[in-house]
Amino acid sequence: MSDSFDLIIEGGTVITPGGAAITDVGIRAGKIAAIGPLGAAKAAERYDAKNFTVLPGLIDEQVHFREPGPVHKEDLESGTRGAVLGGIVAVFEMPNTDPPTTTKAAIEDKITRATGRSWTDFAFYVGASPENADELGTLERLPGVCGIKMFMGSSTGTLLVADDENVARVLRSGSRRVTVHSEDDFRLSERAAMVSAGADVSMHPEWRDVETAVRSTQRLLALARKAHRRVHVLHVSTAEEMPILAEAKDIATVEVLPQHLTLAAPECYQRLGTFAQMNPPIREARHRDALWKAINDGIVDCIGSDHAPHTREEKARPYPRSPSGLTGVQTTVPVMLNHVAEGRLTLQRLVDLMSAGPARIFGMAGKGRLAVGFDADFTVVDLNAKRTIANDWIASKTGWTAFDGMAVKGWPMATIIRGQVVMRDDELIGKPIGAPVKFQETL
Repeated sequence: MSDSFDLIIEGGTVITPGGAAITDVGIRAGKIAAIGPLGAAKAAERYDAKNFTVLPGLIDEQVHFREPGPVHKEDLESGTRGAVLGGIVAVFEMPNTDPPTTTKAAIEDKITRATGRSWTDFAFYVGASPENADELGTLERLPGVCGIKMFMGSSTGTLLVADDENVARVLRSGSRRVTVHSEDDFRLSERAAMVSAGADVSMHPEWRDVETAVRSTQRLLALARKAHRRVHVLHVSTAEEMPILAEAKDIATVEVLPQHLTLAAPECYQRLGTFAQMNPPIREARHRDALWKAINDGIVDCIGSDHAPHTREEKARPYPRSPSGLTGVQTTVPVMLNHVAEGRLTLQRLVDLMSAGPARIFGMAGKGRLAVGFDADFTVVDLNAKRTIANDWIASKTGWTAFDGMAVKGWPMATIIRGQVVMRDDELIGKPIGAPVKFQETL
């Protein structure tokens, strides 16, 4: 084998499947070609990672980049720019755009839009609806598709599959994992009067209460088991859902968000107002504590951001006319590294939740491991860097984050995608090189 490489990452603490080691990584033709001492080897480029930690590339499997549609909030270029500045190498983008991503033509349009403009590698969800439920088995197999997304409760956009009959139709169509926003739309409608005439935003978790989430998740799991279909329950926010999900590990995987792991009611609503409003809601501290216990118990499979941008003007509308959603794709890595620094989880567990986990859940090909033969994707971090997250760092068109002013320990220093350094020291390098993520053929 040639001892010449396109890139050598030198002297970092490298997080491999076998543990951490201070060593080098050699990259050739976009793949990891060698792990070990490479001091004498030739390389077209070298990256000095001494005093840094080299993680397998971190993945965000839930983002909303608004294109096509309300691109004044975000588009594929600005959203992925924020992602690489935050240390993310690949994103899975949600279908509640305008028009929604429910057809072959809509998927192909998104891939065309992303090509040459996306800073990260990318894949798109197909949105489930009563109209396309019987076609999902075909749509889920298209190139650049990561899976199916189903909204059981109303959120941003028009996609909704509320009743058991249509949920069952979606689950019967196809075989890949169905990703689900699990809130019971019937209960949301029954309780809407408590806020519809106007209320304080602190009522958001009262309207979209624990029972709304629990009822939906119980219905989903019963229907999934009957259909023999794997599901991925997004942004789980309640203590009560975790024991239920722990009993369904044969069919269900679980995502949690940094927002629910970091913020808590009522303080977040008092401090941030509608800028803390999201679906499902940020709840009181007992739920946050339960999510951390579920991470440590191994119930949680991955962490995503649910990046869902709205402008400051839109968020400032009186509740409930204010839209739900927080930015997050750029802040997930520093927020979670700070949790590592404060001892809430290990770095190895974070890698499992943000790299190996998404790859395992969705059957990604060539990503999710820092191992020879895999894509040369890396998130290089300084675990000792002390920074403050600030609105002026945020690349999103909206220019704000609920974590503005948060002091953190741990920061992304470089993002490397298929062997190309695309972000270094908070600056973008070169042009967008994002390509569609590939998935295992047998799924």
